[in-house]
Amino acid sequence: MKRPLDRTTIDPRRPQPEDRTSVEQIKLAAGLRIEQYELVRELGKGGMGQVFLARDTKLGRRVAIKFLAAKSKRFTERFLVEARATARCSHENIVVIHEVDEYLGIPYMVLEYIEGA
Repeated sequence: MKRPLDRTTIDPRRPQPEDRTSVEQIKLAAGLRIEQYELVRELGKGGMGQVFLARDTKLGRRVAIKFLAAKSKRFTERFLVEARATARCSHENIVVIHEVDEYLGIPYMVLEYIEGA
């Protein structure tokens, strides 16, 4: 049985009135450098964020960087829960997380890059 929503319950299906800074406002593009990572090209975009292929200039490897789509407490918490859960796992079918940080207030995670569809 579903519990009815009251005024203190957040309905995940409805947008919440929060301070939201979108990834598009940052103008992420190829050539942008964030710490030791240089963005190469966009790999994909979805409801939770935007993913770029990047080059780790310190270690000379390709990585994927996933940026959170919007700056809100709810999405940031969900993003960090995803990162922590994935980081605790060690399996050949689970991507490795190298780092979690923020760029201009937008959380991102640096992931192992695996080529494929």
